[in-house]
Amino acid sequence: MQIHVVRQNETLTSIAREYNINANAIETANQLPNPDHLVIGQAIVIPTSGSFYTVRRGDSLWSISRRYGLSPEELARVNGISVNTVLREGLRLFIPPSRKRNAEFNAYVEPFGTSVSPELESSAREAAPYLTFLSPFSFRAKRDGTLDTPPLGNLAAIASQYRNILVMVITNQEQGQFSAELGQILLNDQQIQNRFLQNIISLANRYHFRDIHFDFEYLRPEDREAYNQFLRKAKDLFSRQGWFISTALAPKTSADQKGRWYEGHDYKAHGAIVDFVVIMTYEWGYSGGPPMAVSPIEPVRQVLQYAVSEIPSQKILMGQNLYGYDWTLPFVPGRDTAKAISPQQAILLAVKYNAAIQYDQQAQAPYIDYIDEQNRRHKVWFEDARSIQAKFDLVKELNLRGMSYWKLGLSFPQNWLLLADNFNPVKK
Repeated sequence: MQIHVVRQNETLTSIAREYNINANAIETANQLPNPDHLVIGQAIVIPTSGSFYTVRRGDSLWSISRRYGLSPEELARVNGISVNTVLREGLRLFIPPSRKRNAEFNAYVEPFGTSVSPELESSAREAAPYLTFLSPFSFRAKRDGTLDTPPLGNLAAIASQYRNILVMVITNQEQGQFSAELGQILLNDQQIQNRFLQNIISLANRYHFRDIHFDFEYLRPEDREAYNQFLRKAKDLFSRQGWFISTALAPKTSADQKGRWYEGHDYKAHGAIVDFVVIMTYEWGYSGGPPMAVSPIEPVRQVLQYAVSEIPSQKILMGQNLYGYDWTLPFVPGRDTAKAISPQQAILLAVKYNAAIQYDQQAQAPYIDYIDEQNRRHKVWFEDARSIQAKFDLVKELNLRGMSYWKLGLSFPQNWLLLADNFNPVKK
């Protein structure tokens, strides 16, 4: 696959001609929302085998081949040149497809109300061929050890059809918020805890879940070890059923990081106890905060570098957002809320307001500035082919187990194109 960034005066036809490919193939692969009005700066995936690299000042066959995991001899051979050729700036070299490695992928899906909407089921069905795990969000634990069941609709059937492991996600949420008090009860009252675990087993057997996933957040710091002990007990029980056990972890950069979202999570203990973890490496830019990239690459890297120092890398799924936010400016935290949007919606905003898509190299994320009909300024940070490729490269660099998406329902077709180009999704 090749990622092409639209330049001034380019059309889908001219881009297709440049890569000797049918324009309809590009439009279909990317599900382009704007095929007749491409935006300057828009990233488009070219569905070809391999890619092309344009030589820059200082490049050599050795430096380019090293970047792509090839030998200089192989790169020279596929391009019909001598291995001793001095490369001229502007020369375009063909890069053959790289060898893909196996990786595992999870996606959360969050139904609202009392049913799973047809649109959400359609999104799950579109993603399922690329997934190892499908995770309906969420079973909400209660103070008496029972659980509220979310609507599941046809999600179990979709998981079965595409060989996804159906995941029972369990949260300590009350009235839509994570509750430290609820966590305290479940982790410390042994009678309620035993009832809680038996209810999990009963429900998991009823719905054929094969992974039990605890997303316990905002825990009291003093419940950190109680959480570890609870997971050890749960691991023993669930292993007898032949199930996986996994947890969601806040994005930490040190063992003693302060804050109620962090102190109850013990990376080293979780890494030793559970089968895998999802590290929530997103929401630096969030709906209630000032405009910034949702998952800027360097903070994500710092979290994951700490994580692999405490947890085996093959137990780590990198968390990845499938959405961005649209902030109205000036943004006042505590008063204003940014609107969540899909990458496709972000492109349509760029078309509507004639705004070029810009790319922040430090954050490795695209953004848009526009002015709406009420003369209000907006900033939109979102994801595109370039930003998701940067995350896939990090998965490979750190030898992680794979990636976990929050959440299905917001369209990002380029993600699935590039996932399949970079990895062989594992089925179990």
